[in-house]
Amino acid sequence: MASIFTKIIRREIPAHIVAEDEHCIAFLDINPLVLGHTLVVPKKEVDYIFDLDDASLTALHLFAKKVALGIEKVVPCERIGVSVIGLEVPHAHVHLIPMDSADDLNFTRPKLKPGQEELKSIAEQIKGALA
Repeated sequence: MASIFTKIIRREIPAHIVAEDEHCIAFLDINPLVLGHTLVVPKKEVDYIFDLDDASLTALHLFAKKVALGIEKVVPCERIGVSVIGLEVPHAHVHLIPMDSADDLNFTRPKLKPGQEELKSIAEQIKGALA
């Protein structure tokens, strides 16, 4: 059965996509730790990030760098934190999280519940910063 991320890649379910190339896709987390929290996902469905072949792992990280630089232009923050947990969805992915302190990467904190219009606006701004 396809992961929720594969369904987003196939456009079977909606997402606030901020960037995409032939190997990867980036979209906003709908339950972010902070506004601008973005997921970067390889299009190849592989459960564990370190099971990706070297070319796919490299492409994922280079794509994440590009997206992170775009997020920084839109979301005021000290830097973009990177987290790979990989337990919640069986599809490798990287979390890019605008942060001002290490606590901004604390996944045990309650998640935000932004509205669709707020997510759409942030996604459009990030997309514009990448253009």
